[in-house]
Amino acid sequence: MNNNEQPGTQFHQSGYNHEQMNPYEPELGTPQNHASNDDSVAKTGTTTVGITTDDGVVVGTDRRASLGGRFVSNKNVVKVEQIHPTAVLTLVGSVGGAQSFIRTLRSEASLYEQRRGEAMSISALATLAGNFARGGPFFGIFPILGGVDDDGSHVYSVDSAGGVMKDDYTVTGSGMQLAHGALEGEWSSDLSMSEAETLAARAINAATERDTGSGNGLVIASVTDEDVDISEYDSVNAVLE
Repeated sequence: MNNNEQPGTQFHQSGYNHEQMNPYEPELGTPQNHASNDDSVAKTGTTTVGITTDDGVVVGTDRRASLGGRFVSNKNVVKVEQIHPTAVLTLVGSVGGAQSFIRTLRSEASLYEQRRGEAMSISALATLAGNFARGGPFFGIFPILGGVDDDGSHVYSVDSAGGVMKDDYTVTGSGMQLAHGALEGEWSSDLSMSEAETLAARAINAATERDTGSGNGLVIASVTDEDVDISEYDSVNAVLE
């Protein structure tokens, strides 16, 4: 590092310089790089929402993948996947990093269940996700983990530095400010699962109206203490109507 470089602005993994990343690498949306003065929201994109209810968790995402935030490379990406009998994780970040992160967590959760004869608690799964994000080669991820266990419904956001934050609802991605605005005024602790699905759709819709990195429909994951149901919609209106 020379005297003109700022600490924390580069990440080296097996000779790979993160500052020299190809701007046209496929992305599902990466978090803002706070060590840079660049407006990264204009270069990346996605919107993912997680909402807790007394009966379970609802996670919603858009379906757009982009190349550097400039070109829509795929309109049918399912950005939420089941990683545990009663938990899901959203894909936020470079495609390779996000997919590898999901495969790693799913494998560890399955291995735990095989060894212990019971599913891992959601809080333990969140801790594991944070540890992997901090110590593993998963570039630019910022997923939402949502799940249900004996202690109730849980939603966590996991940042690329390994930070894990639990909340009643959360949003990640470049459309987060717009989606948060839709959630703040309508969320309540007594939402039903159906109402939470509608609210998630409204939040995603608000983001896609102005955020160029989000769009092309909706994916809704409904998680209860019994199972996980993931549904795709070509239009947000299919849920709102």
